[in-house]
Amino acid sequence: MDKKTVRDLELNGKRVVMRVDFNVPIKDGAVADATRIAAALPSIRYIIEHGASLVLLTHLGRPKGEVNPEFSVKPAADYLAKLLGKPVKFASDCIGDEIVAQAECLAAGEVMVCENTRFHKAEDLKCKTPEDKESVRKFAAELAKLGEIYVNDAFGTAHRAHASTAVITEFMDKANCVAGFLMDKELQYLGKAVANPKKPFVAIIGGAKVSGKLEVLSALMEKVDTILIGGGMAYTFRKAEGHNIANSLCEDDLLDVARATLAKAAEKKVKFMLPLDNVAAKEFNNDAERMVCGNDIPDGYMALDIGPKTVQAYAAEIAQAKTVVWNGPMGCFEMSNFAAGTMGICKAVADADCVSIIGGGDSVAAVNKSGLADKMSHISTGGGASLEFLEGKVLPGVACLADA
Repeated sequence: MDKKTVRDLELNGKRVVMRVDFNVPIKDGAVADATRIAAALPSIRYIIEHGASLVLLTHLGRPKGEVNPEFSVKPAADYLAKLLGKPVKFASDCIGDEIVAQAECLAAGEVMVCENTRFHKAEDLKCKTPEDKESVRKFAAELAKLGEIYVNDAFGTAHRAHASTAVITEFMDKANCVAGFLMDKELQYLGKAVANPKKPFVAIIGGAKVSGKLEVLSALMEKVDTILIGGGMAYTFRKAEGHNIANSLCEDDLLDVARATLAKAAEKKVKFMLPLDNVAAKEFNNDAERMVCGNDIPDGYMALDIGPKTVQAYAAEIAQAKTVVWNGPMGCFEMSNFAAGTMGICKAVADADCVSIIGGGDSVAAVNKSGLADKMSHISTGGGASLEFLEGKVLPGVACLADA
């Protein structure tokens, strides 16, 4: 899945339009977490240092196709200026003659951030009719007027076939549609995990629901040696095995699917591990009375984290791994009394001598909270995109780029 990158093109004197993921939290009109902006800096710096002017496109939040100042990208543009230590221009829209004229007036080394692409319905319109498809194409054609080279550095939205992430390339020279450094890093790490992982390969899959992880579980069984399950999804499996899970989270409509998943793991000789013990409480709050229990949860209680024996058993599996992919927390780690499981797994992955890939918003947040982020090989910027990539799906935002 090798794609051309921005390094493969002559940039001097060119105008580059780059899709970034500046979908950052805004609090009181200022950027609250700049991780995603900082992640795009290597590509931004490379482009402007090589004599090109740069127009940046991004979405922020879900304004539903309407102009809403609450979702303005302006705070992100201001923050970028601070990081770059130079002025960054801001365009009040992302299409139109006036905006194109502003883009054409940019000097080499100058940067302009365009207003939220999702202020236009056509950016992320679900194409149910030929008219819908036409309005998306029309919008994408307008975006394409902003530059002569297209760079996609927004892996977080690569699984969406939106106007600015994929359709825009239909109106540009395909040879000039390339990946940015962040996109390339994602493809290299995730690509290797999918195509040629070092063994033993351990997948840690957590989070609340089985339903969101079924496809990735199925795909990973073809590749991994061990799957470690945590989070609320574990209790659908435990109930499927006949255990009492009391008030723990469960998707009753998926009990048969859970049984089939366990059977498939056995058939593929994949070690499929579920929690051996659990931290349970009577209420969903941090101050609730806690107890550690085995596979049967006492009536009136709900499991909110994996227990210490489970952390120990999972850590032993992780310690011998050469590749680890982790998606989804082990429990309700936002509450300090139910964070030990997730934090224990963070430490185990950080201590292991392996390639570690962390994907999914919650597991990334947990790793950042643990202070061990710098001990991980790769922290993915795309939750949904990394899951779909691991599932073996084609990502529209990647497929549309020139092959290396």
